[in-house]
Amino acid sequence: MLAIRAARADEFEAVRCFYHRLIDMMEGSEFHPRWEKGVYPSDAFMRSSIERGELYLGLLGSDIAAAMAINGEGAEGYAGAPWSVSAADGEFSVIHALGVLPSYHGRGFARELVAAAKGVARGLGHKALRLDVLNGNLPAVRLYESEGFRFVSRVELFYEDTGLTDFLLYEYAL
Repeated sequence: MLAIRAARADEFEAVRCFYHRLIDMMEGSEFHPRWEKGVYPSDAFMRSSIERGELYLGLLGSDIAAAMAINGEGAEGYAGAPWSVSAADGEFSVIHALGVLPSYHGRGFARELVAAAKGVARGLGHKALRLDVLNGNLPAVRLYESEGFRFVSRVELFYEDTGLTDFLLYEYAL
C-alpha cells in the first residue's frame, strides 16, 4: 500500500527525477504516455503544482513510485464537452500527469491514486472529477472505467508534448 501525500516544496528535484525516470522507462512501450522531458510535465507545471499543494506523491518508504496532480484546470476542449455533471469552474477537479513507474505496475498503485483523487475532490466539495486520456491508452481507459468514470466524448486537444491529438474525456460524479 502506498503512502499518498502532497509533495513538499523541497521535493521538486525528486518529483522532476521521478517524471524523467518514468518517461525513460516507458520509452518504446506500447502505451507510452507521449510525455517529453521539459515539455510535459514541465518544470513550471511541477513547481506550481507543488507550491499550490496540488501534486501528490505515492510513496513506498522514501521512494516515489507514483505521482499525479489534481487541480481545477481542464484543457481548452473541456469547456464545450457534453459533461453529464453540471459543474461550473471551481466545482470540479481534474487529474493530470498520473503515472506509476513501470517497475511498480500491477500492484494497484494507480487505483490508490485515483481513490485519493476522489477523496481530494470530495474534500473540496466538488461535484465531479474529470480527466483526459490519450486515445488508444487502453490500460488507462480500463483503469478509469473500472473505477466508475464515465466516457464523455472524444475530442481533439492540444498539448505541447502531443500537438493536436485525439483524447478521450472521462468524468466521475461525486
